[in-house]
Amino acid sequence: MLAVFGLAVGGTVAFYTYTTYLQKYLVNTAGIAKSTVSVIGFAALFVYMLLQPVAGALSDRYGRRPVMFVFSLGGMALTVPIMTVLGHTDSPWLAFLLMTVALTFLTGYSALAAIIKAEMFPTKVRALGVGLPHALVTATFGGLTEPIALALKKAGHETVFFWYVTGCIALTFLATLVVREPSRTSLLETGATSATPAPPTTAPLP
Repeated sequence: MLAVFGLAVGGTVAFYTYTTYLQKYLVNTAGIAKSTVSVIGFAALFVYMLLQPVAGALSDRYGRRPVMFVFSLGGMALTVPIMTVLGHTDSPWLAFLLMTVALTFLTGYSALAAIIKAEMFPTKVRALGVGLPHALVTATFGGLTEPIALALKKAGHETVFFWYVTGCIALTFLATLVVREPSRTSLLETGATSATPAPPTTAPLP
């Protein structure tokens, strides 16, 4: 459950940062018109949607951890530069490009966020093992992402938020380091508590 909490923190904060908050950031900080930002957001999110099955297929082929590492390493390295440049640009094309780059790396988390956690638990405890930490992360870290960003902006420390997001992604990186490869040791189809097969319900044919 702690591993699920760690895996979810960075992805959840990054998701709310790169999607909902980023559009407000482009309006309030970069000064781009709302109508233009809406088009930028739609176009970038459309590309993001198309990338989900690609990342899922890559995780099926190469494993969940390598794809999660792409997200976490990319997020740690690029969040501060991307947010800094976005805050000083008035080019819709550059804003679209950088938002798409951020969402491309985020795809490494969002495309397999459910499966990587579910594969860690057998059926009898899966709902609790995945649902509780995921709900706590979403309600706290996810729900507070935008208020924290706006509060830091109001206080004159907007760049601190970029490092906050980077730190949350670093927690996902650490969680990815310590978990075993879920797709290789998957418990997704493990429903019974014993390996003993159930007796036949009908008598075998002679």
